[in-house]
Amino acid sequence: MTDSTVRPLNGHTLTKLTPIPPEALDTHTDQAFPSFTEEGTGGPAPIAPAGEQVKPPVPRLHVRTGRAIGQLAQHDRTIAAGRLAVRHGGYLVGGARIVTRRAWDGRSAARYERMIRAAEAAGNLDEAKEWEERGQQFRAQRHRRRMELLTSPQHIAKSALSGTAVGAGLLLGTGAALAVANGDVGDVLVPTLFLIDTIRWAVIIGTVVWGVASMLLPWAVLGALWSVGRHSRTAPDWALPAHQRSSDGTAITPSIVVTAMRDLGVAPLKKAIKEMGDVGAQMLSPITIAGCGVEVDVHLPSGVSTEEIQNRRRKLAENLNRHEHEVFITIPPSPRTVRLWIAESGALDEPIGPSPLVTDPDTTANYKTGRAPWGQDLRGDAALVSLYQRMMLITGLSNQGKTASLRALALWLAFDPTVEFRIADLKGIGDWGMFEDLAAVLIEGPTDEHVIAATEMVEGAVREMNLRLTNPGGPWRPLVVVVDEAQVAYGSAAVGEDKIPYGGARNTSRYFRAIKAIHDQGRAVDVTTWEGTQDPTNENLPKRTREGNHIRGSLVLGTESQARMAVGDAAVDGGAAPHKLRQGLDKGTLVIAGDGLKLAAGQSSITVRTHFIDGDAAQDIADRAKAHRAAVTTRGAVFAPAAPVDCLTDIVSVIGDEPRMRTQEVLQGLAELNPEAYKGWSFTDLKQYLEPLGAEPYKTDGKMHVSKERLLSALLKRSADADE
Repeated sequence: MTDSTVRPLNGHTLTKLTPIPPEALDTHTDQAFPSFTEEGTGGPAPIAPAGEQVKPPVPRLHVRTGRAIGQLAQHDRTIAAGRLAVRHGGYLVGGARIVTRRAWDGRSAARYERMIRAAEAAGNLDEAKEWEERGQQFRAQRHRRRMELLTSPQHIAKSALSGTAVGAGLLLGTGAALAVANGDVGDVLVPTLFLIDTIRWAVIIGTVVWGVASMLLPWAVLGALWSVGRHSRTAPDWALPAHQRSSDGTAITPSIVVTAMRDLGVAPLKKAIKEMGDVGAQMLSPITIAGCGVEVDVHLPSGVSTEEIQNRRRKLAENLNRHEHEVFITIPPSPRTVRLWIAESGALDEPIGPSPLVTDPDTTANYKTGRAPWGQDLRGDAALVSLYQRMMLITGLSNQGKTASLRALALWLAFDPTVEFRIADLKGIGDWGMFEDLAAVLIEGPTDEHVIAATEMVEGAVREMNLRLTNPGGPWRPLVVVVDEAQVAYGSAAVGEDKIPYGGARNTSRYFRAIKAIHDQGRAVDVTTWEGTQDPTNENLPKRTREGNHIRGSLVLGTESQARMAVGDAAVDGGAAPHKLRQGLDKGTLVIAGDGLKLAAGQSSITVRTHFIDGDAAQDIADRAKAHRAAVTTRGAVFAPAAPVDCLTDIVSVIGDEPRMRTQEVLQGLAELNPEAYKGWSFTDLKQYLEPLGAEPYKTDGKMHVSKERLLSALLKRSADADE
């Protein structure tokens, strides 16, 4: 192929080269295609399609300029300058909007219309009627003023003519008096000429001042609009200085709360607020400072339930520029109202300070009348709990502060020398070791042997309770039975020689029955239980035992169903949300239901940030408490182990020579035979015990009976198993 020259382009001449022969494709395939070189550069040039002009390569200067522009646009100073411009522009535009709205409200009845809609949306018809009357009065007064303007030119003209005549007469009279006094007729016009000269100088001065004012007035107006916008923070949040942004915890205002409620996604609420206009703040009570946050009640319009607001807690918090854990929603006594507590950003991540037990060397306690310092509520007030005759349950996930919360109360109560402690720590790593020589019983360990010892300890407390009940009088020495990690006992498979399980969550469990017995009657004779458990379920925390507690507290939990087990349905429905706490970050934060702590009217729960007392401080406090108490020798088991009970033999002895007996008569005979062991037995207990033995009750003649033949067969089988 013959070489040809392409016409020049921008001073460059492009030469078309002859393609490489086909035989060269084996080693240089890419060279088989035509290529171009740019004369004078030595570099490759683009190939020009047929009939089109070749475009020259982009100069490197353009690329470098683009990069420089990009870097300049992303520079911190450029961003700061842009944010500054947007911020002050937002102040100006927002201020103009606010001033315009105020002017329109002042000249029209729009304000009254908004107030009427707000009152109607809130269901307050009397208030709506009152605002309607005020609006009618405003319109009538405005109409009267407009009518007066129609006749005002005539009044002005008459006033001007009369004023001119009076003024002329006054000037001439004054001039005449001067002329007579000076003997010069020309003085008659002196006052008139003086007035004319004064007007001339006023015009001259006004002309000069007006020129300056005409230049300054627009800037003054812009400055006033800017000031209004700045005061109302009308600029976008991202353009505000870092210390003024809402995300950094600016003050919660009524407009912020109303906007957050409007944007929750509840259609009736959004519609009602939209009809209210800016007066949606009428739904709100005064915003008050409450500890490290603020508190406000929101009265919801008709058609909006409190449950809808509670179910949108996270969205409400985000609308308020807060994290979910920084907004708490509870239900106050007023109907159709939610109470919001909104923390300052980051305030809940700050420690609350040491316990008074650590800082006050003169600590004292009184079981009956005193209140233990447990921590602080969300309002920053001291959370003081009364322990007098109150059963307690503390639950939560592992390693969230359950033991420390229980131990803090026990350390305070230890300063009352009349209180006796019996403690079973079924974790056994020394968390309760400081109660050595302070508690009458201290069991530490997670094995079945420790569960057996803990069960016998609780049963010993039951015997003490029964002794007090059968010998009324008092006052009795308070007895507090503490079982930490109680889920180990409820989940234990330890079984006694009589085949009765020590642990478990069924009615046959000795531990379960002992706890239930104290819950039923222990309070009356100052015998109480404190249990701490992990990860509550129906298996490791039976409903019967958890609902027998007067104080139910929960640390962070995983699900709402667990929260309902821990603090009860009523508390969760009222706003308690331990499942909304943050695992690892909200250690020691308890959601508490029940009595013992002072709650606001209608409040079903309270959130408390408990004081943390570490092991060394706890040991020091325990040593101080020992100095106020009589010496105690701590034992690792109860004083007298519970006597073994052979239920099968007892049932056979109750039936006697009868071939069968009604279950009700069996239960009555057992209660008479051994009241301490069988007083709380029901038909279900009897059935659950006999079923595994093959001697379950059966129905005959329409009534449930127990067969003696089946009981004897169960005895023979048990003996045979023992021989083997």
